[in-house]
Parts: sequence; C-alpha cells; structure tokens
Amino acid sequence: MDVDSQPTMEETILVGDDLMTGPPSPVIPPEIASHVLEGVDMCDGILRNLFLCLQINDIEPFCQDELVMYKQCAEKRDRELRKRLQDSERKLGLSMPLNEAKERASQLEKEVTSLDRRLILASGLEGIEGFRQRWSLHGRLTDTKKRLESLKQGMETRKKD
Repeated sequence: MDVDSQPTMEETILVGDDLMTGPPSPVIPPEIASHVLEGVDMCDGILRNLFLCLQINDIEPFCQDELVMYKQCAEKRDRELRKRLQDSERKLGLSMPLNEAKERASQLEKEVTSLDRRLILASGLEGIEGFRQRWSLHGRLTDTKKRLESLKQGMETRKKD
C-alpha cells in the first residue's frame, strides 16, 4: 500500500462508538446531585440536535459536526462534574459528623471492592459488549476511588485542625 493512499485526519469519519473514548460520564450520588449539577451545561441542546440529525439522515457520517460538538461538550461537562464531585466529597469529609464520614468512607470502600470484582469478571467477556462493560466499570471504579480519596483528605484535614 502506498503511503499517499493512507487516510488523513480530515477523512476520518466519527461514529457513535467514538463517544466512548476517554472515561464515561461520572455517576452522581443522589445526596449531592443538586449541588454537583447546579449550573453545569448538560449538553441537552447539542444532544437533541445530534438525535435529530441521526433521525433525519439515519447514519452517522452525515452528522459529523453534531458528533464533534457533543463530544467536546460532554468532555468539558464530565471534567467539571468530576472536579465538583471531588470537592463535594472533600467538603463532606470536613463538615459531616465523624461517624457519618467514616460510614460514608466504608460504603465507598465497599463500592470500590464490588466494582473491582465486577471489572475482573467483565475481563472474560469478549466483543463489543465486553468492551462496553469494562469501559463503564473502569470509569466508575476510577471515579469512586477519587471520591473516596477526596473524602479521606477532608477527614484528615479536620483531624489536623
């Protein structure tokens, strides 16, 4: 194959699965959702435009602009949500009664263990379904570990003061 016949970046066609690069959107616990989600652009309008484009055109190659715009918006939204989640956990570690904070840390540790086990089981699944499960579980596991770490940082800061 001739080097000149290689597709260039401009010729790359995005598909829906390209939205599964990077970590999945974080799961927001209901008890802190109102604080974490407040004022964050949830990309609803862009997603509606993407679905409308897909409905009209029936295939992704005709919706490249919408796919790119949604992917960029979702990445920005998820970065903001992760930062807010960690900040909220740190604040909880600083402010909630110590027994409750320890119980919350224990629950998060149990969730980490459960997700870790589920990820190991998913490693035996083949094909796209196995990939999707591993992708989702890995993202949730990483987010939960960071939340736990932030909660513990808040608790440690309180102990020092």
